[in-house]
Amino acid sequence: MNAHSYRAYLTTAHRIADIARTLIKKDFRRNSVLQMKPDGSPVTTTDLEVEKIARATILKNHPDHDFFGEETGQTGHSQEWLWVIDPIDGTRSYATGKHAFGTLIALLHHGSPVIGMIDQAILDERWVGISGQAALYNGKPCSTSKNQDLSKARLCTTSPDMFDKTQKDKLDTLSDQCGFRVFGGDCYNYGLLALGLNELVCEASLKPYDFLALVPIIEGAGGAISDWQGETLNINSCGEVLAAANPQLLERALPTLT
Repeated sequence: MNAHSYRAYLTTAHRIADIARTLIKKDFRRNSVLQMKPDGSPVTTTDLEVEKIARATILKNHPDHDFFGEETGQTGHSQEWLWVIDPIDGTRSYATGKHAFGTLIALLHHGSPVIGMIDQAILDERWVGISGQAALYNGKPCSTSKNQDLSKARLCTTSPDMFDKTQKDKLDTLSDQCGFRVFGGDCYNYGLLALGLNELVCEASLKPYDFLALVPIIEGAGGAISDWQGETLNINSCGEVLAAANPQLLERALPTLT
């Protein structure tokens, strides 16, 4: 992908994030209508509105691209360019007035993420990753922790509810080897990892829209991210995700999970 294409696609991503930020700020802590989806997860009118606008923006500016959103599924069957959007990753936090959520925007090329963005609307925070380039936090380069000692690692995960019994046992074993564990956070944990404020994020039961935007950000900040078998994340990954501050720490944590 040439530099001109990067600029055009990144402009679209920023436009979507700006629109999402405005809508989310308008509705935050104002009892946006909450419904439960068939899978038992919550969705608000804000989720739906953000995704509707994101889809329209992408298809208008890049009509040859496809779109995959958490709330409305996939449009088209292109094998080349696919935008993957989670309008509010962390709807439970958003719906209960907490800041631990974000808008996730990813652009995939042949199934692998080349652009990723996390936008935290309320705190005016934005992480941007482009494959092969340094990750940015609010326009400035950011970097992960240099700690490679598993016993001193700060481990984050969103909820114990996302693990089945076997996965939970593996998480507990990994936790026992770390400095401490913190629950809560959703995509915000990965943004904080890119700022050096934790060393590990371990999760399961994720969907492509939950993790694809994270890959260019984590890698561009000096970290490493994979599935629990150490395989590169892509559109077909199973949803078991481990992110680490550096490749060495990832290698030390993975054997507990495989």
